[in-house]
Amino acid sequence: MDFPLSPRAKAGGVVVLVLVGLGCAVVVSALGDHGTVTPVLPVSTASAAGGSGTAIYVHILGAVARPGLYELRDGDRAVDAVAAAGGFLEDADQAQLNLARFVVDGEQIVVPVVGEVPTTAPGTTSNGLVNLNTADAATLDTLPRVGPAMAARIIEWREANGPFVVIEDLLGITGIGDKTFEGLRDLVTT
Repeated sequence: MDFPLSPRAKAGGVVVLVLVGLGCAVVVSALGDHGTVTPVLPVSTASAAGGSGTAIYVHILGAVARPGLYELRDGDRAVDAVAAAGGFLEDADQAQLNLARFVVDGEQIVVPVVGEVPTTAPGTTSNGLVNLNTADAATLDTLPRVGPAMAARIIEWREANGPFVVIEDLLGITGIGDKTFEGLRDLVTT
């Protein structure tokens, strides 16, 4: 037996279906994964902190969910690079990475697994040069004529002025004159 529906009943049914659909969309959206970015043909755009600067590229590999090349924003930090790569794997040695430090264009971040010995000191390149933009105070302190106070001034300059663009930027640091600069020139990079 058919029961004819009034136009008002039909309209009410449509409204109920629309509301159910919207409710489902809200639930799916709330449960969805919005904190990670999947690399798209090896480069992905991501900025967990929403940096406001120009685009920079950071290569992150090792014990992260999705190693790869990521586009971040100038002013982003290492934590943003890890987030873009899907976060740490369970066996990542998180203590080996300063998540609060700023990342620089062209940087490569390697997240080791627990127990893995890093092949180079933090802030050094594979050819042994000290990167003025990523080296920590201990690594800078290994340079000739650079002690703890000078290392601190180099880091302070970097934090106040942004990344070193050319090695000659060292000459803007109090205590680095021509003689000290000449001793450092072949040992550092930007």
